[in-house]
Amino acid sequence: MKTPTFKELIQRDVKQVFLNPEEYGEEHMVQGKPMVIVSDDLENIEREKKMKSNMDGIHARQILFYVSAEDFGPLPAPKGLIDLDGQKYVVLEATDEAGMYAITVEANRSTRR
Repeated sequence: MKTPTFKELIQRDVKQVFLNPEEYGEEHMVQGKPMVIVSDDLENIEREKKMKSNMDGIHARQILFYVSAEDFGPLPAPKGLIDLDGQKYVVLEATDEAGMYAITVEANRSTRR
């Protein structure tokens, strides 16, 4: 039996450890497909504190999430659109971290009612 390489071990751990729904992963609809993602809540809290606002009641909400590269497909380009749970977001940044993407997205929302 062949001993797996470090890269193969990381690929296996992406779904079995990092994106495991019984640990941190949660199923969401991403690009119209169900995928397990992990949202970086601590990062979200910090970003919410820095929420951009202007006088007309519009603010930008940012989300940082991790998803399997295998499930997602090609790495999204900055300024591209991602549909996350039916809401359109603009990609601010996306990096490939050994088979798992870290994607930061932003959507403008109105606080007017």
